[in-house]
Amino acid sequence: MLSAGESAPDFELPNQDGELVRLSDCRGHPVVLYFYPKAGTDGCTTEACSFRDNWDRFEAAGVQVVGVSTDPVDELAEFKREQDLPFPLLSDEEGNVARTYETFGTPEIDGEQYEIALRNTYVIDENGDIDAVYEDVSPEMHAEEILESHADGQ
Repeated sequence: MLSAGESAPDFELPNQDGELVRLSDCRGHPVVLYFYPKAGTDGCTTEACSFRDNWDRFEAAGVQVVGVSTDPVDELAEFKREQDLPFPLLSDEEGNVARTYETFGTPEIDGEQYEIALRNTYVIDENGDIDAVYEDVSPEMHAEEILESHADGQ
């Protein structure tokens, strides 16, 4: 994993609508860049909905939330629509950004090997530097954890 204090590597990925998004376009605002394994699965849905359910608090703190997975654009569009997510989901189908952020793995699930983004998060400050790193997070409490540490009262 990259470390707090390092500059967050810039990247460009398509969002759920196929529009290219650059991380550097978010400069000037803190960013929660969360990587998750698979749209529509239980843990990933729980995590995304936790960010959604706390959206007003993130917005009030001026924090942008961006989700990244190895899912294709069309699956992200469906996931965003079904869960009514107010933040962008980015498609890293080849896993290159996840690899750059050292949050890529090949776990075996039900006897099959998968190449996916792992459930880790980077909080990036308004200057593009990594402020905090969260590894192997709990989907249920992750948004709250970030808010308590980085957004509420700031």
